[in-house]
Amino acid sequence: MSIDRARAEAVFDAFLAPYDPHDPKIALKAAHTRQVAVTAGRIARDLGFPEGDQDLAWLLGLLHDLGRFEQVRRFGTFNDAVSASHARLSVELLRADGKALLRRFRPNPADDELVLAAIGLHSAWRLPDGLDERTRTFCNLLRDADKIDILRVNCQEPVESIYGISERELLESRLSDTARQGFYQHRTLQRSERSTPADMVVSHVCFVYELVYRPSLVLAHDQGFCYRMLERPFVDAQTREDVAQMAAHLRAWVTAQLAEKSR
Repeated sequence: MSIDRARAEAVFDAFLAPYDPHDPKIALKAAHTRQVAVTAGRIARDLGFPEGDQDLAWLLGLLHDLGRFEQVRRFGTFNDAVSASHARLSVELLRADGKALLRRFRPNPADDELVLAAIGLHSAWRLPDGLDERTRTFCNLLRDADKIDILRVNCQEPVESIYGISERELLESRLSDTARQGFYQHRTLQRSERSTPADMVVSHVCFVYELVYRPSLVLAHDQGFCYRMLERPFVDAQTREDVAQMAAHLRAWVTAQLAEKSR
């Protein structure tokens, strides 16, 4: 079942209408949402998915962060730990009133639970066991697309809009031993492992290590935002040295992975 993308975009625009378009956080998430949709559709295409599944991947990107807008309106922050889970808010919005909002986007009703699962799990540190193969596939695809665009956002949006701190605060921060160790263990960091603004940057770079699909890794490498994030002029000499070494390590790791996956 194909999805009318133009109609879905119109529904999304109508959903956004009550929110302040001049709020930098709202504008950031609107742009991020649209780009994740494009990226998810592209990954599905590059994986050879049929057209209907490409549309479904695209729609998941369009829906995944609906809760962010409510989060900003209610709490004025993107920090789930001090507000509410934005993924859960997204699912609540789509489930409300007998899934009235979800129906407006017109996915195949047979995919409703897959859609809600993928959105509810898109920011989880790990996917749970027990997911059926199709649901896990779309969960992984959406998570890849979201991670890739978070790397872009980190390079193209003001630090204040992303982290709620100044550029100076970020550049004057230092990298913790925990974040450094996690990076070289090739894994993403849990929230409890991030203690400084520099840790936040490195935790986002670590997304690259857990991209599931080769087209996702190709896209992250070609865009280069994961490397640019580590080129920030940190004030602390040790932090500058650390991130320079990390950038070289990451580039070598990605190159090796792409070579291996092409065989």
